[in-house]
Amino acid sequence: MKTLQQVKDELKNYKGDPIKIMEVCGTHTSSIFKNGIRSLLSPNIQLISGPGCPVCVTSSVYIDRLVEYACKEKHCVLTFGDMMKVKGNQYSLTEAKAIGGNVRILYSPLSAIKIALEEPDTQFIFAAVGFETTTPIYAIIIEEMIKNNINNLKLLTSLKTILPALTFICENEERIDAFLCPGHVSVITGSSVYKELAKKYQKPFVVAGFEGEHILAAVYEIVHQITNHKGNLKNMYSSAVSEEGNRKAQEIVDKYFESANDYWREIGIINKSAMRLKEEYRVFDAGSEFHEYTEQSPKGCRCRDVILGRIHPVDCPLFKTVCTPMNAIGPCMVSTEGACGIWYKNRE
Repeated sequence: MKTLQQVKDELKNYKGDPIKIMEVCGTHTSSIFKNGIRSLLSPNIQLISGPGCPVCVTSSVYIDRLVEYACKEKHCVLTFGDMMKVKGNQYSLTEAKAIGGNVRILYSPLSAIKIALEEPDTQFIFAAVGFETTTPIYAIIIEEMIKNNINNLKLLTSLKTILPALTFICENEERIDAFLCPGHVSVITGSSVYKELAKKYQKPFVVAGFEGEHILAAVYEIVHQITNHKGNLKNMYSSAVSEEGNRKAQEIVDKYFESANDYWREIGIINKSAMRLKEEYRVFDAGSEFHEYTEQSPKGCRCRDVILGRIHPVDCPLFKTVCTPMNAIGPCMVSTEGACGIWYKNRE
């Protein structure tokens, strides 16, 4: 068992072939900055962000539909704050509200039930956005709607699953050598879901916690595997992540949702990467399936390259010049979980 100092020394003095590790989760990106992880690594070990921000990859046509509902008579859109500034093809929800649209920010998802019961004459549309971590909450909301016979609340879903996105990256981005798997998502899915990817692509997939020591240990494990020509799954967050995951959460999601193809902003269609309400529960859906996706990246914006791990946010010509959290040009700057937003906050 190596000491933390020995791990630091080996990582700092690593002189092997360059290694590019994608940290998928925005919380890992924040922790990497908070703990000064990059300063502890050899220049030959590069940490780069991935598509782990659900707000960032939500399509502009989804935002357009929310805006339509917000501006419709006797309708109200319910959302969390990080969705407010995401641009559609014309407006964001913030802009829609400014021109008279009805939008309310929620702080707890289950408060949507209380609001719908209190105002039966208003049709509420809940912007249900997230990954595996939050999908069980929306399943619980559906259950509560059925129990309370609520007919004036519907979900507009943009619920994505991270594994198909990682598969897409493995198939299309050869320069990514290993993955620091998302901790929160893995609590729900379990660590075993990454086993086939590690085996097929012969790349390390390491599940890690969010403390500095956890991340350093995970990076060390990745470097050790690559140095020894291995590519295995390793769960280094066993205190929170089991092999099979949260079975109860999986069961309630499977009860109400099924997989579907979906569009990821700046990437395109990824097969079986979404969770949509099953046919028998579509009465609670506000039109989450789109047949056409028309969106154009702002000129000069390189969010696609950031999301796919090709560049760091600072390599985008708009970063910190015209693109800031107060004037977000691309989706990666909008959310607190987006790579550009995190880099802006933490990098001098």
